[in-house]
Amino acid sequence: MTLKDTLLGLFIIVIWGVNFVVIAWGLDGIPPLLMGAERFLLVALLGSFIIKKPDIPWRWLALYALTIAFGQFAFLFSAMAFGMPAGLASLVLQSQAIFTLIFAALFLKEGIKPLQIVAMLVAGGGLYIIGATQQNTTMTGLGFGLTIAGAVCWASGNIINRLINQRGYQVDTGLIIWSSWIPPIPFLMASFYFEGQEQIIASIVGMQWTSFAALFYLAIAASIIGYTSWSYLLSRYPAAQVAPLTLGVPVDGLASASLLLNETMSDQQIIGIGLVLIGLLVNSFSRQISSVLQKAGIKKASRVND
Repeated sequence: MTLKDTLLGLFIIVIWGVNFVVIAWGLDGIPPLLMGAERFLLVALLGSFIIKKPDIPWRWLALYALTIAFGQFAFLFSAMAFGMPAGLASLVLQSQAIFTLIFAALFLKEGIKPLQIVAMLVAGGGLYIIGATQQNTTMTGLGFGLTIAGAVCWASGNIINRLINQRGYQVDTGLIIWSSWIPPIPFLMASFYFEGQEQIIASIVGMQWTSFAALFYLAIAASIIGYTSWSYLLSRYPAAQVAPLTLGVPVDGLASASLLLNETMSDQQIIGIGLVLIGLLVNSFSRQISSVLQKAGIKKASRVND
């Protein structure tokens, strides 16, 4: 990558990492499901003026929106409202990479390499340790479970994304923007059912500037700027070179949550975090690791033959 594009990649990591802290701030004044509706409505209203509608049928936009937008963020926002710390949420949500592997094998018949199995086992062990911890932590079991559910929805959306690609449609920022017209409907329905009309009205009438700022950050910075910049990098460089950048998101999320929200982690959670990051690294660089191991094996066999 050029220096400019490398800096752009780091900028995206910062935006998406701090995103979890901003969600926590927004939830102080807005109930989670209502915040989801307002976020995606804002994305659709602002983005549709600058990005034209992609040539993708609405049924595919709907499937994408209901999984990666409504499902993921309904669970994530609710998880953080029910006791999932922002820093840990940024990490646990990355388990979507593991679920994507599993779903791709089940539904798209894509093969899983031995190193990827190792990565799943290591990351899964780390998630178990994080979820089972009881030592000096503010994380709740409900919050952890809802975050995992959000990761499953994100992975499902990734499969929908691949299916859209396989049908010859161009997947870019237009998909993000125009699919955002759909999530506000189920978000509002769920908000009326679970959060109630009184809480919705009270939140809208009493909305503080911090809530407005959080919504605009989530819509403009995290969604429109973040995904537009990400699409730009993917258009210029191989996906294998760009995708590993997302490993920086949980690192930034954990650091920013510690700095801005004073979140602390137990020793057990730190061990779990380390295992998850190792698993994600092995998964992201499985091809390169396999190549190195294969070359090392060839050289060793050559020496034995000599």
